[in-house]
Amino acid sequence: MDSELNNYSIPLKLMQLYTIREIEQLQEHEDLPSLIEIMDWVKNFLGRSHPDLGRPGVVCPFVPYSLKSNSIRLAVIHTKDLYPEQLEEVVGYYRDIFLQIDIEERKIAINKAFLLIFPDIHIEDAPKVIDSVQQKLKPLFVESGLMIGEFHKRNESPGLHNPKFRPLRSPIPLLAIRFMVEADLPFLKNPTDPHLRIRYLEAYLKHFDQKFTDETKFKNAHQALALAKEQIKQENLVSFCI
Repeated sequence: MDSELNNYSIPLKLMQLYTIREIEQLQEHEDLPSLIEIMDWVKNFLGRSHPDLGRPGVVCPFVPYSLKSNSIRLAVIHTKDLYPEQLEEVVGYYRDIFLQIDIEERKIAINKAFLLIFPDIHIEDAPKVIDSVQQKLKPLFVESGLMIGEFHKRNESPGLHNPKFRPLRSPIPLLAIRFMVEADLPFLKNPTDPHLRIRYLEAYLKHFDQKFTDETKFKNAHQALALAKEQIKQENLVSFCI
């Protein structure tokens, strides 16, 4: 990945990030409509409860604190002239920026998030473009202690507490970057590919190491890792016998 990144140049304007408070103060900007639409979605959907959520509380538990601490940053990325490799490069650069946290920000790091907005991607193309970038880059992000999520109107990923609820639908396609938390275990042990599952779970266990606050999640991660390794062992045995 790193060697591929050097083959392309990133326009400086793509790197502009705005906090919620900065967006509220913007007077004129070509991307203001997209920024406002996603800002409102964060406040009124992610930051509020929903009757179909399947549990008490807001859709995203971190959003209220992130809004209060002004630690969400939004960027609008125009993709009309970008090849898929360049789009991956751009998202990779935002990962690098995200990891450059100063000492003061570390206190509220868990609430920090980047929302990368892609208004040029048509709603029908979002599952292919957004999902493919997310799937391609997720291993790199997870091994960096981060999560990257895909949001768009065609997202069919079910909620953890209600399979009929679609929490990852946004009015404009976007990718969200945040720090990994212990509660992310269900998202890291669900790949059907056992090799990918092992990669995720090993990164998860390494990231939290002795810092687990929930002993159950620690045990569940180890059990899931053992099962994935056993699956590979059985598959290799079957292949050998054939």
